[in-house]
Amino acid sequence: MQIGTHRFDRVEFAGSLGDLGTLIPLSVALMVITGLSVTSVLLAAGLFYIFCGLYYELPIPVQPLKLVSAIAIAYPEKITLPIMSAAATTFGLILLFLAITGLIDRIAKFFTKAIMRGIQVGLGLILISKGLGLILSSELFINGGEAVFIGNIPINPVIGIAGTLITLLLLSSKRFPAALVVVSAGLVIGILFGALSGVSLTFGPTPVRLYVPGTDDFINAFILLVIPQIPLTLGNAVMGTTDTCYTLFGKGDHTKKATYRAFAASMGLTNIAVGTIGAMPMCHGAGGLAAHYRFGARTGGSDIMIGLIFLIIGLGFGRIGISFLSAIPNAVLGILLLFAGLELTLMIRDVKDKNDLFVVFLIAGVGFATTNMGIAFFSGIVVSFLIRWRKLTL
Repeated sequence: MQIGTHRFDRVEFAGSLGDLGTLIPLSVALMVITGLSVTSVLLAAGLFYIFCGLYYELPIPVQPLKLVSAIAIAYPEKITLPIMSAAATTFGLILLFLAITGLIDRIAKFFTKAIMRGIQVGLGLILISKGLGLILSSELFINGGEAVFIGNIPINPVIGIAGTLITLLLLSSKRFPAALVVVSAGLVIGILFGALSGVSLTFGPTPVRLYVPGTDDFINAFILLVIPQIPLTLGNAVMGTTDTCYTLFGKGDHTKKATYRAFAASMGLTNIAVGTIGAMPMCHGAGGLAAHYRFGARTGGSDIMIGLIFLIIGLGFGRIGISFLSAIPNAVLGILLLFAGLELTLMIRDVKDKNDLFVVFLIAGVGFATTNMGIAFFSGIVVSFLIRWRKLTL
């Protein structure tokens, strides 16, 4: 079925599942470790997805702010819920300021094609590495627990190998879309191996609180969370997503709304709202867009469908929402990350100049080694300047 530019079919739906490998591990960890409300997180993610689908008319991803999430998960005793709320609000205000003033367009001039491809390849390698890690893990579920074995063989890598082969065979299939088949099969396997055992089937949302952070919360949020996150967001969520849109869908009327200002503004407004209800700080991302595209999403219909699913889980099954999301095996999430990473790394194919390739591989290597794309970005900026200044030929 097609309504305007939005398509609603099993291929689009399969594509909508493509970024679960990024969204689920971080969001589940945040809800379990930091105590974020399940309903707040899924409600905000669902509404953001639906907005993106309706406005951009493309499969624009919704992801957790990765560095913010990682720091909050690693140091829950320091990163309280008011600090998380302050971080989302502060981050949102900064992005909105950059969008309204047009400063985001000036910053974008530093992001040459070589630098963008370096960021994309670096992110691709990180996704491939994390995907393989999840596939090879002996633990079956993202929320930990004991490894599940058949005889002496851990079941998770077996699922990963079989799922990868099935994904390869079905990658171009419209009748049996790869992501839909693999995620559905993974859910069934997860439930059969006890993912929902002992879970009380109580329906309804979890409590949603309004947060008013104090001055200390804003100071700590800015120093601990916002400053480290800004370079990654500008490089990946704003410039990276915009460039990936043009690379995958071309420039024209179809992508005219996919601009630096628009992405900065949509993330800014969303995070201001997120800070109010203490939900998960969110962004876009080149990797998420590549994931949606790799598994079949081509229109905003995919965003609307996955957004509605999050709304239903968050409002109708909020109390058991974590259990539902955690029932997808690690190996299945790893498969999604693996193929999203491969899609991103393939974007290097339009870089021919040796100097540009040097910058691409430098950024990708630094990013992969440090898992910090902010450091990688600044390394690329400095090296690109030196190459141009000294007129080097590599």
